Amino acid sequence: MDPKRRCIRAAPRAALAAAASAAVLAAHISTAAADISIPPVSVGVGVQTGFFSCSNACVYSPGVVLPGDSSVSGFGVDSVRLYVSGGITDEIKLTFNTEYTGSGPGENKVEVMDAIGRFEFNDMFNIWAGRFLPPSDRANLYGPYYANNWAPFADGVADYYPNVAVGRDNGAAYWGDFGLAKVQVGVFDGESLGTSTAVKDPSKLVYAGRLTFDFWDKEKGYYFNGTYYGAKDILALGVAAQTQDSKTVFTIDGLMEKNLPGIGVVTVESEYNKDNGLNSTTTSDGWYVLASYLFPQVIGIGKFQLLGKYSDKTFDATAVTASNHLKTDEVDVNYIIKTFSARVGMYYLYQTDSLPATLTGKEFGIKLQLQM
Repeated sequence: MDPKRRCIRAAPRAALAAAASAAVLAAHISTAAADISIPPVSVGVGVQTGFFSCSNACVYSPGVVLPGDSSVSGFGVDSVRLYVSGGITDEIKLTFNTEYTGSGPGENKVEVMDAIGRFEFNDMFNIWAGRFLPPSDRANLYGPYYANNWAPFADGVADYYPNVAVGRDNGAAYWGDFGLAKVQVGVFDGESLGTSTAVKDPSKLVYAGRLTFDFWDKEKGYYFNGTYYGAKDILALGVAAQTQDSKTVFTIDGLMEKNLPGIGVVTVESEYNKDNGLNSTTTSDGWYVLASYLFPQVIGIGKFQLLGKYSDKTFDATAVTASNHLKTDEVDVNYIIKTFSARVGMYYLYQTDSLPATLTGKEFGIKLQLQM
C-alpha cells in the first residue's frame, strides 16, 4: 500500500485519539477547578467630569482666574476612581480603591484612596483596618459620588475634618447596626495626616466616633448616601466627633427624605459643624441646609431634579486676623438617569466672603457622572 495513503487513512484515527485525550484532560481540569474555591471579586470604575465658567474667582472647580482677568472657563476631569473588592472568606473581605485627583493645579495624580481589611461577622460586629473614611459627618461618609449636589464641599462646612487622602486616614474602627442605631468608633494615625491637622503634635492618635439613628428605613453598612432618590424613606439624625491632642471637631447632621407616590421625592439635609482647633488653628463653626425635589415623571430616559443649598461659615477672630464670614449658595438642575450610576446636571455657585481683599466668586458648570 502506498505509504502516503496509509497516512491519510491513519489521520482520522489520530485525530480521534487526540480529541479523546483532550476531553479526558478537560474533564480532569474541570474537576480540579470545581475543587478550588475562587473568591468572587468585583471591579468597578467611576468618573466625574464637566465644564466650568467662573467670574472673579472659582468656588469649586479647578479653574484659576489669573491676575488681570475677570473670568476663566474650561473643562475638567474632577475624579476617576477604580474600585476593587472581594471576599477571602464569608467574614474576611478586602477593598482597594484608587483616585485620580483631577486635572487642577498640583493635581493630575493617582493615589491610594482605600485599602481596607474588612472583618464582617454580622450586623452588630464588624472591624475595619487600613485606610478608609473615619467616623465623621454624613457628608464625608457619602463623598462626591453619592452626594445629592455637585459641590458638596465648597462651603467649608461639610467634611471639615483632617485627612490624609480624599477624606481618609490610616487606622482601625469598629462598627455595628443595632436596630435604629448605628455605632462607629475608631483610632487613626494622626501623624499620617501631615499638614492637614492643626495640632502641634501630630504624632498623637486621632480618636473618632459617630452615632446615627434611623427612625424610618434603615441605612445598613458603614457608608451613607446624600439621597436615595426615593428608594428609601429616611429620617436620620447623626452626631460625630474627632479629637487629637485635646483639639476637637464636632458635627450634628440630619437627613429627611420622603417618596410621595405620584408627587415626587422630597429631600432635606442639614448639618452643623464646630471645629475647636483640630482641622484649622482658627476655630470656626458653620451650618448648611439643602433641599431637593425629584419629579415623578420619566422624561426620555430619566427624571429631572431641582436642588438648592445655603451654607454659612464663620472663622473666629485671632490676635492677628479678623473674623471671616463665608456664605455659599448652590442651585442645581439635574437629570437622573440611573441614580448614582448615570446622572448629569447644571450647577450655579455664588460665594461671598467678609474679608475685604476677597473677591465674590460666581461659578456655573455642567457635570457628568458615570459609575459601574
